[in-house]
Amino acid sequence: MSFKNPIPERLKQARKKAKLSQKALGENIGMDESSASPRMNQYERGKHTPDIQTLKLIADELGVPLNYFFCEDESSAELACIISQMTESERNKLIALLNKNKKNKKNN
Repeated sequence: MSFKNPIPERLKQARKKAKLSQKALGENIGMDESSASPRMNQYERGKHTPDIQTLKLIADELGVPLNYFFCEDESSAELACIISQMTESERNKLIALLNKNKKNKKNN
């Protein structure tokens, strides 16, 4: 079974949603003006993968959580974004609710 790296597609989606060019994104995270566009292009094509520090800078610039880039499907990516915007209290309530639902399904 083949594994497809989710980072390139997630990066492209988030960048387009933020309405930034590859060059602008690269420059905004501190890349040299002359290499920003080519490097971001290589990341989006999957030719190279950014190191975790660069990926964190990209995530912060695009307003998505770091784990968004590792989600293998759309619903998980959307959930990662929603959860990242919740307060700690809201996340704890969600965890409790999901655990309760899981127990109920197990008992039925």
